[in-house]
Amino acid sequence: MILRRSMLFLPGANAAMLSTAFVYKPDSIMFDLEDAVSLREKDAARLLVFHALQNPAYADIETVVRINPLATPFGLADLEAVVRAGVDIVRLPKTDSAADVHELEAQVERIERECGREVGSTRLMAAIESASGVVNALAIATASKRLVGIALAGFDYVMDMQTERGDGTELFYARCAVLHAARVAGIDAFDVVYSDVNDEAGFLREVELIRKLGFNGKSLINPRQIELLHNAYAPTEEDVEHAQRVIAAADKAEREGLGVVSLNGKMIDAPIVNHARRVLQRAQASGVRK
Repeated sequence: MILRRSMLFLPGANAAMLSTAFVYKPDSIMFDLEDAVSLREKDAARLLVFHALQNPAYADIETVVRINPLATPFGLADLEAVVRAGVDIVRLPKTDSAADVHELEAQVERIERECGREVGSTRLMAAIESASGVVNALAIATASKRLVGIALAGFDYVMDMQTERGDGTELFYARCAVLHAARVAGIDAFDVVYSDVNDEAGFLREVELIRKLGFNGKSLINPRQIELLHNAYAPTEEDVEHAQRVIAAADKAEREGLGVVSLNGKMIDAPIVNHARRVLQRAQASGVRK
């Protein structure tokens, strides 16, 4: 079970952060070559990220790089560098259609063949940041077998919708569209950044919402948010105990050849048993909520 609860953004031009961020132990680290890097720093940031990807300290953390769009003067150079450096996942910003994914996939395969990297080993993630991207979410999510997830990026999306970040109402449709597309495709779904790093209560309210909706995780901009997020995603002791009782009841019924399984007078069917197994898997992988 691959946990992708936390994806920590790191500005690609910040050498100090690139050399130490592994100590925070997020599930994934995302080196950003796009919005977090000024135009005059693009080339320097690309070189810094190229070397950071080969740092043995990152060997046990999933690495992601957000490249610049391929239509810009920087996108293809970013892609050449990070694929050759061995990045795990390339995140494509401003993905509006399946064609964007197909173009990225073709370029990645070409680079893999040229540099001798195993074809197919570089995985992809599409960031949806516009009304067009949300409407085309299903086509995007199913565009490539290399895709491990799709992510909703809130700021550009609300600008495109001519609104602003508020209580979450402005993102509800987009969140549901992205999440449903991910589930149909069998890939992960990632929620937007929560930008007020000093508002822990607000952050936790948003995390509880997206956890209940079904998102696998969230993009983060501050290491202080990692532990809060991981703890919120961990099952409680009560969750674990109930899951254990469900599994035990299902196993007992199977041994006795019973067609009907019940626990405390309530019917237990296959989806409930499968959910219980996922709870125990999460507890084994991430511990129990503090």
